[in-house]
Amino acid sequence: MKIISEYDNGNYHIKLYEDGTKEKTTNDDKFVASFPDSIDLKITNYCDMSCPMCHERSNIEGKHGNLKYKFLETLPQGIELAIGGGNPLAHPKLIEFLTRMKAKNIICNMTINETHLFQNIYFVKSLLDKKLIYGLGVSINKYNKELIDFINDYPNTIIHVILGIVDWNKLIKITDNKAKILILGYKKFGRGISYFNEDIIKKINDTENIIEKITSHFGVVGFDNLALKQLHIKNHLSDDEWNKFYMGKDGEATMYINLVKERYAVSSTSVVTYKILDDIKDMFNNIRK
Repeated sequence: MKIISEYDNGNYHIKLYEDGTKEKTTNDDKFVASFPDSIDLKITNYCDMSCPMCHERSNIEGKHGNLKYKFLETLPQGIELAIGGGNPLAHPKLIEFLTRMKAKNIICNMTINETHLFQNIYFVKSLLDKKLIYGLGVSINKYNKELIDFINDYPNTIIHVILGIVDWNKLIKITDNKAKILILGYKKFGRGISYFNEDIIKKINDTENIIEKITSHFGVVGFDNLALKQLHIKNHLSDDEWNKFYMGKDGEATMYINLVKERYAVSSTSVVTYKILDDIKDMFNNIRK
């Protein structure tokens, strides 16, 4: 598999492969980063979906973020940006930004909604074909069978689902064992606070009961740290498996930056946030502290 990014970060070495696999190696007992090797970057709060569980509270009145902050020029080569919103496809400076990041050898990935994918299918394909984005996360809402045809053409597409929201019966019916899936924990934040109810709790518990069925159905299954906690995934793995696959706590080698609010934090649900600075290493040092 082709390596698209390789660099040193702190006391470890990173190889990022074309299929999205990230490999970290170190001679020490733990990984200690000097800068984030992955940044969750919110570029807009505009979205016409108004999903009732959206922890970002995105809507049609949402503003676009400034894509010319000084810290963006200090990003180390090879790191990943996980670009989101809102609907990032709606940002008027998106192409200019992605082109600039590609020239700096920054690996850009993006998360969009299933509806927005098919509304902008040719535009999204062009972004992937030109390698302006490498990985595409698609949040499921309609369980469209056409998504599988898209995944077959663009295998770096990852299905994103939210615990307590996803209907596993519908999803498994339209997918096959080649599909990649990222399971996200339910965030009781933003509109997710008022939307939370007993039915969501039940669905989360039901998901844990069928986790082996889920992991055997898809080609690759990943979890964010919140989903790992809500599903007690560590209890389902051996110590060796956990040590091999666990990528660390939020903030150890990752961070969140909100270009709309001009703030950064450990994650998108952090209560404590900081004003954006001119250098990414200064920002990351504050996160590590």
